[in-house]
Amino acid sequence: MGFTIGGIRDIRSVRRGRSFDGTTVAEYTGLWGWDVRPGARLVRGECSCGLAGCLSPGDHPLADAPAVPAGSTLDAATAAWARTPGASVLLPVGRSFDVLDVDARAGRRALVRLERMGLPLGPVSVTPAPGPELPGAAPGGRAYFFVAPGAAARLPQLLYRTGWDYADLDLRCLGPGDHIPAPPSDYRGLGPVRWLRPPTLDAFSPPALPQARLLLGTLAYVSHRAGI
Repeated sequence: MGFTIGGIRDIRSVRRGRSFDGTTVAEYTGLWGWDVRPGARLVRGECSCGLAGCLSPGDHPLADAPAVPAGSTLDAATAAWARTPGASVLLPVGRSFDVLDVDARAGRRALVRLERMGLPLGPVSVTPAPGPELPGAAPGGRAYFFVAPGAAARLPQLLYRTGWDYADLDLRCLGPGDHIPAPPSDYRGLGPVRWLRPPTLDAFSPPALPQARLLLGTLAYVSHRAGI
């Protein structure tokens, strides 16, 4: 880990008085042990990467900006982020965690059920809902459930074991090669990504993440009901 207990308090006190910058990045790398990638943003309807016809405007890593590695200190993270002012924060998936990705409305309902059942849960984030100018987009945004790595390659098999057909559900698992926007990054110009269930400190160590199989039954059921 990149910080002592005193360092953790320093980061939290700095964040209360400053806007989004390298201190947020340092929390992800130092407190939670996650890599961070600088990402593009949507600025006045155009992707900040400057590429004409960008296929994922405001939603991809900046090609020439290296990752800030897990364990980076506050000074190192701040210095690295200063090289990409205004970038969004992206979390690479597949190393420290995989992500179960569902419609945000279904995700909120599933989270309530899972908490009532007392199942182990990791962080859960949610993207803002697209506006009417994005026809065909899911009106409720997306919910990201952090789970132990390795789930992406086994998702169809895991769903089959719980009696669900992967093709019939608005449910997928993100793994190696994928990225998700981290709170409080702006998502495609629609507003900030937020935590539904933020990461928490447990004796100042990274949060333990649940196995995907423990959540899939509930997520699949709620996703199915939302699609009826």
